[in-house]
Amino acid sequence: QVQLVESGGGEVQAGGSLRLSCAASGSIFRINAMGWYRQVPGKQRELVATITSGGTINYADSVNGRFTISRDNAKNTVYLQMNSLKPEDTAVYFCNAYVAYNSGSYFRPSWGQGTQVTVSS
Repeated sequence: QVQLVESGGGEVQAGGSLRLSCAASGSIFRINAMGWYRQVPGKQRELVATITSGGTINYADSVNGRFTISRDNAKNTVYLQMNSLKPEDTAVYFCNAYVAYNSGSYFRPSWGQGTQVTVSS
């Protein structure tokens, strides 16, 4: 079992900043990609940003230039620095990680419970 615990959500005014953190723990042999997704009621979950274990990064167009994803491999933790926040960034943000439980297992996706980010105008 792998647990992903997010923190750092909250409410902020437009133009403000927040920093999300997500720590993975449990039966972990290796983590490949980690990332952040977000979802608003009635819509599909969408990618925000991902980062591989080697540091390759991908951003959604809507956040490119405003958000920065990073990770600490030693701590199995991924971060999302969100600057210049807009009301349309309001969503529940979910952490995701592809985890191998042992040397012979495939990488499988695990999800956090989500953290609410609300940006007021």
